[in-house]
Amino acid sequence: MSGTAGYRMLLAGLALATAVLFALSLTVGPAGISLSDSLDALVFGNGGAAGHDADTRAAMVLVMREIRLPRALLGLGIGASLGLSGAVLQGLLRNPLAEPGLLGVSASASLGAVLAIYTGLSALFPLALPLAALAGAVAAVIVVQAMAQGGGTLTIILAGVAVTSFAAAMTSLALNLSPNPFAALEIVFWMLGSLDDRSMTHVWLAGPFILAGCAMLARCGRALDALTLGHDAARSLGIDLARVRLFAILGTASAVGAATAVAGAIGFVGLVVPHLMRPLVGAVPSRLLPASALGGAAMVLAADIAVRVIAPGRDLKLGVLTAIVGAPFFLWLVYRSRREPA
Repeated sequence: MSGTAGYRMLLAGLALATAVLFALSLTVGPAGISLSDSLDALVFGNGGAAGHDADTRAAMVLVMREIRLPRALLGLGIGASLGLSGAVLQGLLRNPLAEPGLLGVSASASLGAVLAIYTGLSALFPLALPLAALAGAVAAVIVVQAMAQGGGTLTIILAGVAVTSFAAAMTSLALNLSPNPFAALEIVFWMLGSLDDRSMTHVWLAGPFILAGCAMLARCGRALDALTLGHDAARSLGIDLARVRLFAILGTASAVGAATAVAGAIGFVGLVVPHLMRPLVGAVPSRLLPASALGGAAMVLAADIAVRVIAPGRDLKLGVLTAIVGAPFFLWLVYRSRREPA
């Protein structure tokens, strides 16, 4: 979709689709609350006063404000952060297979959460799990940034692979040595990724980090446009490549680390969405960023709605569904790149 008018129409369409999916996320669920009662309980806090008793109205308000609203807000923020970070990393590293997990942030955040479950801290202090996950993400970005000093994009990739491998090995060790089978089961379930049973506390915890990370990533657009001409040309245009890498790494760590801290590992969104959006916006990275953010938000919201509709009583995990959709796309991408001339 070429031209400024077409690009604006695309963004408007994506924003509308995201808004519709956000509204659906607020109204879909096992509670069986009608659309009018859902909006009444969410906006006015009385849950359809004309047709329900006081206890029913209170339950509706609780469901809407403490269960469905946090879930929809987290789906919106997490999807946007995954899509945006994937687009930035693919442009920065000039690698079509780059995605947020490449820096080791997701694996390290998962390791922090696993240690909180393994040591029992999550049972003593509910916020210990997301806080430990955030600490793991911070540790990962410190290591990757330290290794990337003075190096190029290959150094970032290698450092990220090393951190990811180490975090995955330590997670496997925790599972292997877990004396409590219920703790091991909780670790496995958490690692599958889900927005179930999240509250406004999780929104307030992750929201500032997600917003800060997305703000840093959004500032990379102009630099990524220059990088399409090559590193030397970008430097001649006044682009500070070290600063761009710092913003990309810190932004990804902040946004994706916070997302993983409250929702677990949700894979393939950061890989799939930029590739879906790129043919629509053209070869301009700065245009790809907002489109990928909206596309990621729409994808996660749609997947979370599908989880509730497909298996409402079976606790189907969000990360499982995104992987089912994303893995075949990944294979198709590899096949297509193999057929392209070198």
